[in-house]
Amino acid sequence: MQRQLFTADHEAYRELVREFTAREVVPNLERWDADRLIDREVWRAAGKQGVIGLAVPEEHGGAGQPDYRYRVVVAEELARVGAASLHSSFGLQDDIIIPYVQDLGTDEQRRKWLPGMASGELIGAIAMTEPGAGSDLQGVCTTAVRDGGEWVLNGQKTFITSGINADFVIVVARTDPAAGSRGFSLIVVEDGTPGFTRGRKLDKVGLQAQDTAELFFSDVRVPVANLLGTEGRGFAHLMERLPRERMSIAVGSLASVDAVFAETREYCFSRKAFGRPIGDFQNTRFVLAEIATERDVTAAYLDACVHELNAGTLTAVDAAKAKWWASELQKRVVDRCVQLHGGYGYMLEYPVARAFVDSRIQTIYGGTTEIMKEIIGRDLATGN
Repeated sequence: MQRQLFTADHEAYRELVREFTAREVVPNLERWDADRLIDREVWRAAGKQGVIGLAVPEEHGGAGQPDYRYRVVVAEELARVGAASLHSSFGLQDDIIIPYVQDLGTDEQRRKWLPGMASGELIGAIAMTEPGAGSDLQGVCTTAVRDGGEWVLNGQKTFITSGINADFVIVVARTDPAAGSRGFSLIVVEDGTPGFTRGRKLDKVGLQAQDTAELFFSDVRVPVANLLGTEGRGFAHLMERLPRERMSIAVGSLASVDAVFAETREYCFSRKAFGRPIGDFQNTRFVLAEIATERDVTAAYLDACVHELNAGTLTAVDAAKAKWWASELQKRVVDRCVQLHGGYGYMLEYPVARAFVDSRIQTIYGGTTEIMKEIIGRDLATGN
């Protein structure tokens, strides 16, 4: 089915992104995986080409283009070359960190951080998850106590994307232990602040090049001006912005499905067994037909969600539906494509094998499938 999501402007932008990936990404993928770290140079190159920071207002160095369809184009082009780690890293910057600073930041905070993020000179991270608090964010134990003109932070975070490269981290901290869900705030901690240290670079199953880290805060003092948003509304700020994060994951999942399916389809009609292409066997055709159908149905829903996101009307429930369905679809499709490749599908030199290990996290981070279903189910139970 022909998608109706993009205009000629988006397709022209796709050519720019495709040229960027060919020049800056593809030659470096294997080295990034081996180093388990993405070079900062690609961030700066992406900033120059407008591959990141497109939505940053012009007065802060961006293009002032909030149309989310451009972000979809970037996701598709990075998936096409198997750059899942880079997509995850860029997605964090564009779909989480930049909107947090743009929406919640003071004029001074916007001037301080947005230009660097638009140019690729600054990398941001957000620290929610703790060893004892993942899906249940109200279990966060990291504290921030007011002491005159400063906040004093103590605690530990884990599974933090861009935790090694980050120039600053938005920390979810408990600022009023007696206030329940209204006792959390967002505090920005910058690189080099005394007491802020990074632990080991975590060794993951997939997304090898994406730096994921443990972070530690021991009597970390930051100015009161580093409060992002409203004190005590940190939890609300998170909930209000999770739909965009979940759409980022859903869009990346569908982009991966498209890339893996295209490669698998080609493989099935070039690989021969018993004297004919394996794509000529009924079972193979049925599997391909199922994938093609599920992909088209999913794309129709996600495209509608993208339009809603652009209009500012995408609900948390609809974003949860998009996230769990698309990420579970990715997991199913990649697994079936590995099977169609046979033994070659288990070799990391084949894109489908790398996609297999990279896809497993999709149903976990950004809210597990089970949490997404709980959000949807709770909405149904309240009769909305």
